[in-house]
Amino acid sequence: MGEHTIKLPDVGEGIAEAELVELHVKEGDLVREDDLLATVMTDKASVEIPSPREGEVIWIGAQVGDTVAIGSALVKLKVAGGDVAEAGDETPVAKPAAPPAATRGEKTVAAPISSAPAAPLARRTSKDQPATPRAVRRAPGEKPAASPAVRLKAREAGIDLRQVHGTGPAGRITHEDIDAFLSRGPMPVHGRGLSPKTDVTDVKVVGLRRRIAEKMTLSKSRIPHITIVEEVNVSPLEELRATLNRKPGPNHPKLTLLPFLMRAMVRALAEQPALNALYDDEAGVIHQHAAVHIGIATQTPSGLVVPVVKHAEARDLRDCSIELDRLAQRAREGTATREELTGSTITITSLGALGGLATTPVINHPEVAIVGVNKIAVRPVWDGTRFVPCKMMNLSSSFDHRVIDGWDAAVFVQRLKELLENPATIFVDP
Repeated sequence: MGEHTIKLPDVGEGIAEAELVELHVKEGDLVREDDLLATVMTDKASVEIPSPREGEVIWIGAQVGDTVAIGSALVKLKVAGGDVAEAGDETPVAKPAAPPAATRGEKTVAAPISSAPAAPLARRTSKDQPATPRAVRRAPGEKPAASPAVRLKAREAGIDLRQVHGTGPAGRITHEDIDAFLSRGPMPVHGRGLSPKTDVTDVKVVGLRRRIAEKMTLSKSRIPHITIVEEVNVSPLEELRATLNRKPGPNHPKLTLLPFLMRAMVRALAEQPALNALYDDEAGVIHQHAAVHIGIATQTPSGLVVPVVKHAEARDLRDCSIELDRLAQRAREGTATREELTGSTITITSLGALGGLATTPVINHPEVAIVGVNKIAVRPVWDGTRFVPCKMMNLSSSFDHRVIDGWDAAVFVQRLKELLENPATIFVDP
């Protein structure tokens, strides 16, 4: 028998380290060739690390949440044949991670299916864990199970045993249960089937969730936000959208509101280029971009990502819609590339039908502006002589107040309102 060291492979050009977000094995597990050992993440892209050999896991060099340098020892296996010197080290070939599962916040990675007959070894065995004692639901009039000594202790303390949660076998009340009851005080008696819950689940913040937390913390701690909420009558736009959607085609996906907003933003930013910018606050430089790269905040099963529609200024309405659909699909499948997830100069965030009346969007650092879309609702609007039902929507837009004055922010929002309320003007050359 010998030892075989598996190192963290090169997971991308220019990447020096990666975060360990999942461990699929533990010490003592038996693995076959190509079985998954771990999943690492860098720049929001997950990469799976397979085992190049069959053997027993005898050492793991990092824990979930740790940052591991490329080329560092990750796992050691006990393998058949040779000694330590002969076994040598090996760096496995990294594989793109499988798309996340449908359950939000979780990801299921399936091991590759092999045509070879199953080995007689038990894979990833684990020691039996003792079952957690569960409370026994007592029928009306049922006498709580407890020893005479426990009953005496409860009687002396003035405790009604029917209110005590028993953790012993078959719900038997123990001395520890009496002590726990005394320490927290009596609990109110609930109806049948209701009982207090004391479980606490600790969820380590790793991977994409940690990156989101870091990004939001950076934005809110360094950018003084100013948010403007404006009401927009989108009845004419919705009529136009419905008309255009009556003739969908294989190359013409159904239009949503977002492509119209993207085209309106292109028009408005041409008049106010200062808002299509990135602010390097450490260097004290504002980088104003001629190209309009619009990030679209997208919710995925693994968390929030921002795919980027590049060069929106050079795309028409249909082209914006096609690219938007393509990027959103790749983001939800977990197959979006680093290039598709970076480089935005301004961002749109939308909760769709779940959106409230107003939101306070957080700017995507180091951008200086973000436009938030809230839900459309029919509301009465005074037209000068009477109230008429209109489809109304609020735009919630945030700006970096260090470089964008309130007046300029208001001018931008009013320009968006004008374009969206008169959608034909979006397509008229200035």
